[in-house]
Amino acid sequence: MIAIDQTLISEDLFDQKFVCDLSACKGACCVEGESGAPLEEEELEILDRIFDQVKPYMRKEGLESIEKHGLYEVDRDGDYVTPLVNGKECAYVQFTENGTALCSIEQAHRDGKVDWQKPISCHLYPVRINVLKDYDALNYHKWGICSPACACGSKMDVPVYKFTRTALIRKYGQEWYEKLEVAHKLWVEMNTSK
Repeated sequence: MIAIDQTLISEDLFDQKFVCDLSACKGACCVEGESGAPLEEEELEILDRIFDQVKPYMRKEGLESIEKHGLYEVDRDGDYVTPLVNGKECAYVQFTENGTALCSIEQAHRDGKVDWQKPISCHLYPVRINVLKDYDALNYHKWGICSPACACGSKMDVPVYKFTRTALIRKYGQEWYEKLEVAHKLWVEMNTSK
């Protein structure tokens, strides 16, 4: 682990390669899994605030799930998450004609209807944050459904930390990300001298 300010970063963020290949996976991360997208506490009031603007982008099934469960719920681990539709896709998912899952919140953001892009956990994926007492531990989440993204990232030689650059800056700021880039450079030098 590499320490930067109040974060501990797994070396996997430097070592593993990743670039989403939506044409191959069709947004499976929005459909698969045991619970919805993790939400930070401050994101709950954002969802409350923007829901009326996001609602027109949503499918009937997603709206029915929200009517039943609320805009967010608590999963079996005690974490806030987005609700699911029949235990499958996120309630905020919409599908293209070819079956690709897209985020209604992100579409509303792209259209200038809301000022929030999407939950930070979705934006950061495949980086997952474990909140510890004094640190955020940033880890790479390896998931079989993302094998096309790993293949694409390897082909393009894009490490996880570069793929998630915008999301990491959104979460921790530009100055923190610049420290991460320095840490990566030192990490490469250290590993090539072995």
